[in-house]
Amino acid sequence: MAAATNGNAKPQPHSVWLADRPPLRRKADQPAGLGLDRIVASTVRLLDAEGLAKFSMRRLAAELGVTAMSLYWYVDTKDDLLELAVDAVAGELALPDESDPAADWRDQLRGLATTYRDALLRHSWAPRLLGEFLNIGPHSTAFSNATLRVMARSGLDPDRTSGALASLFHFVYGFSTIRSLHEARCRAAGLSIDDYFAQVVAAISDRPDFAETMELSARAGYAKPDASALDMLDRDFCFALDLQIAGIDAMRARQDREHHAAD
Repeated sequence: MAAATNGNAKPQPHSVWLADRPPLRRKADQPAGLGLDRIVASTVRLLDAEGLAKFSMRRLAAELGVTAMSLYWYVDTKDDLLELAVDAVAGELALPDESDPAADWRDQLRGLATTYRDALLRHSWAPRLLGEFLNIGPHSTAFSNATLRVMARSGLDPDRTSGALASLFHFVYGFSTIRSLHEARCRAAGLSIDDYFAQVVAAISDRPDFAETMELSARAGYAKPDASALDMLDRDFCFALDLQIAGIDAMRARQDREHHAAD
């Protein structure tokens, strides 16, 4: 992506949230009913249905029944629109109820991580864009602020909060992205993820180099004929998430011991 420049200023990454003008909400001479909210919502639906590779302003315009040039009254570039779509997805994230001061920060952090995973799985195109854009739109910022407030209640020192959140949400991002890619591959092949998993198990079950993997899978119940791949993935995610939160809690406890020792 080309960097924007302003006279002698240093190059800046382009972002719709850093643009000189906000996206327009309405132009009097535009088609009736065409507005930014409708454009963004249609963008999300089209990306869900067809994926990022097939998305274009021309394809979106056809979906909306307008000319492609009409869309540029509201955004300057396709990337601007994709940033807006990512923030719209962030608007689906469930934020914790902060009215109860006795609420357990661990449960709230678990809820934030789970709603993040669910959104990435619903919108398999979003992970790639999350890695490309700044993600500083209002919904993304609200989610970020909520995670910071939850972490503040954990008692972890501020200088360790960023690393703790990076560990947690990078795990969620990686887990969700890999699962989305597997599910997309299955859809392209006309298979359910359970069918694909069964084919893999059948292909490697008699191979000596996979004996240890098959033994562990059998002991865990993963290699049974009626095993559900989605249940397995959900179980692994929940346990891995618990490990992440337990690690944050353990680091907070160690930090407290260090503070007491220094006093």
